[in-house]
Amino acid sequence: MMGRTHALTGWCAGLAVAPLVGISTLSQAVVFAATTAGYALLPDLDHPGARASKLLGPVTGALSWLLRHASASLYKVTKGPRDERKKGAHRHLSHTLLFALLLGGLTAWGTSVGGPWVVVGVVVFGLLLAEDALGDWLLPVACGAVVWWVVENSPDVLTQLDSVSGLLGIAVALGCFTHCLGDALTESGCPFLFPIPIAGETWYELRPPKKLRFSTGTKVETAILFPTFVVLGVLLIPGVWPALVNFVADVLNQKYL
Repeated sequence: MMGRTHALTGWCAGLAVAPLVGISTLSQAVVFAATTAGYALLPDLDHPGARASKLLGPVTGALSWLLRHASASLYKVTKGPRDERKKGAHRHLSHTLLFALLLGGLTAWGTSVGGPWVVVGVVVFGLLLAEDALGDWLLPVACGAVVWWVVENSPDVLTQLDSVSGLLGIAVALGCFTHCLGDALTESGCPFLFPIPIAGETWYELRPPKKLRFSTGTKVETAILFPTFVVLGVLLIPGVWPALVNFVADVLNQKYL
């Protein structure tokens, strides 16, 4: 399982996309990115040993069971003539672009209809997922950002919560999408484009040439990819890159004066 890496790439994706969806403040960007980081772990809910499946005990365990059986049933009736002989539970239904889009759309609709408390529930679940993968430091940082956001918008905070339904849908879909991209780089690949048939397979596993693939838990992930995304995850925080550039420029100017 590459849970930490999935969550970290979700964090980076959230920070990169935040300005594109109209998020302009640091507090909003941090909450959006932390939520995306959490939902970047959700596709692995189809594995009983995954962090997402164990997070809330029997509740997420039951959801994991349902997802595995739904995925296996769908695989059984949709597999193409060249699809592999497997159960189709793990790395199938929840590891597709279709799943990401549907879950994102359902989140946007559910939070819009359900109101502020559903919004809070979606965000809290995402934060708990992210904190479980990346460490306890994330929870106070994200909660601080939420409080900051509330203070910035007080007393209109409930209206603000109602207005973020679409953003939460994007965060959830983006997290799942990022997870699939990560899995597509591994040896197993990812049936990203289901149900589009490719080479006789409905569940065709997309992956790069063999030399560019890696196995989860190897040095490629732990010694190269994870540290790289740690650095990127810091540099993408709003204000950090400009501050770093200005600092380096000031140092160079003083050196050559």
